[in-house]
Amino acid sequence: MDGVKEEIFSKNDIQFSDSYSVPVVSLNSKYRLALTDVRDGCKEWRIWLLLAWQDTKLRYRRSTLGPFWITLSMAVTIYTMGLLYGRLFKMDLSHYYPFLATGLLAWGVISSLLTESGSIFLEAEQFIKQVKQPYSVFIFRAVTKCFIVFFHNILVFVPIILFFKVPLNFYTLFIFLSLAILWINGVFYGVVFAILGTRFRDMVQLIISIVQVIFFLTPILWSPSILPDKYQYIIKLNPFAQFVELLRNPLLGSLPSAYTLFFITVVTLLGFVVSFVVFSCYRARIPYWL
Repeated sequence: MDGVKEEIFSKNDIQFSDSYSVPVVSLNSKYRLALTDVRDGCKEWRIWLLLAWQDTKLRYRRSTLGPFWITLSMAVTIYTMGLLYGRLFKMDLSHYYPFLATGLLAWGVISSLLTESGSIFLEAEQFIKQVKQPYSVFIFRAVTKCFIVFFHNILVFVPIILFFKVPLNFYTLFIFLSLAILWINGVFYGVVFAILGTRFRDMVQLIISIVQVIFFLTPILWSPSILPDKYQYIIKLNPFAQFVELLRNPLLGSLPSAYTLFFITVVTLLGFVVSFVVFSCYRARIPYWL
């Protein structure tokens, strides 16, 4: 297979099975190859950044507004749902509109990271089979594309800031750290879901179905304050609710809670360990599963 990298091992990296005398690559060698893949992928940032931008443009090719159709679609969703649900929940629109807008903006990037992660290697099949590139390049490409869409959508929040006088202060700058944390988690868990989606083709549809359910269990349309105390665990143990707060609070001029920061730290460390082990053990099988 032309696109698969030739991996050279030293004598210490190869062990032989007693029964069949079949060479087996040692686990330490797999870890080193995985680290090399990630390192080479980071060095080729121009490639995956360009590919991510091209993916966004090609989605709306030959249209007048181009990628800004994403912004228009988000604007219609936020402005109509804000008026409708604000009246249904009998909430002050000056508070509900910023709450809803930031929630939908956060959920938009989180859900896209999840739904697109399962098909990362499937969509890059031709590249993988024909071009020698680190597999991490395709992970970075997909995650970055989701963030490009987010930065298009963030323009929708500007009129709400001006009209409802949303406070912007020093805490608002925390959004850059929040986005960096989310990008890292998108890479970690994107690796896991991408490999699972390559091996099990039903994984993509399963993720989409689960995301639709999680949307209603996450405080995006509704405020956490409406839940009784005995049901607050729905938010406390919901990682998606914590990531929404991580992005929402800085946009509203406040810091995420200490519990949110602790919870996300644990989730990030867990994602690092799981993704590194999965990527190390199964990266060599990716082209054979395509």
